[in-house]
Amino acid sequence: MLFDTHVHLNVSHFDEDREEVLQRAKEAGVENMVIVGFDHETIPKAIEMAEQHDHIYAAVGWHPVDAIDMTGKELAWLEELSSHPKVVALGEMGLDYHWDKSPKDVQQEVFRKQIQLAKKVNLPIIIHNREATEDIIQVLQEEKAEEVGGIMHCYNDSVDYVDACLKMNFYISLGGPVTFKNATLPKEVAKYVPADRLLIETDCPFLAPHPNRGKRNEPAYVKLVAEKIAELREVSYEEISKQTTENAKRFFGLING
Repeated sequence: MLFDTHVHLNVSHFDEDREEVLQRAKEAGVENMVIVGFDHETIPKAIEMAEQHDHIYAAVGWHPVDAIDMTGKELAWLEELSSHPKVVALGEMGLDYHWDKSPKDVQQEVFRKQIQLAKKVNLPIIIHNREATEDIIQVLQEEKAEEVGGIMHCYNDSVDYVDACLKMNFYISLGGPVTFKNATLPKEVAKYVPADRLLIETDCPFLAPHPNRGKRNEPAYVKLVAEKIAELREVSYEEISKQTTENAKRFFGLING
């Protein structure tokens, strides 16, 4: 049993074979997944898929790359959707300093507004971080994000920042990069994170794990992530799959669901 905590089956990459992808995930032991919506197009699709499948849940948020396009209308829309029974988190939200579509100050403002909304509706948050770790931690601390907690999605920085995240009730989620031959940071993190704060994901269709690197990623491949983490932590695959699934259900409030 596996729980893929971050998928984008709501994007066009899966339009031709979405049901087949879901079937392969089931065959690989993927028991649950959270589909993450991040803009006008993907948010309704995430909700729709969650409504159609008992084992699928949705997260809704506004991606930092598109922060410049977010207005009060979008924020109100997210607040309305937050009460949907299948919406289990707000996100992905955060900061992305790699692309320059949205200025840093605009990204930070939109990030803060979404954290404030999460506290208002009492939902945890999912963080997108690209080349902005220190600023993200500062914003989370200033906005007291520990009140709702969250996930550092596809964590890609050093262990030096992990403790600060843990102190704010955050979980650390690892994906395909932990399997890459020369990716030392995620491997160190995989060994460092406490067992009860570790999550796994694919971020599909992106970041496919070895040996599928460079191809379209899909939820079935989260098994490869779990296997690599088990190897790194020197425990059984069964232990990792069980622990990360329990962690995910606890985080998303699905222990009894």
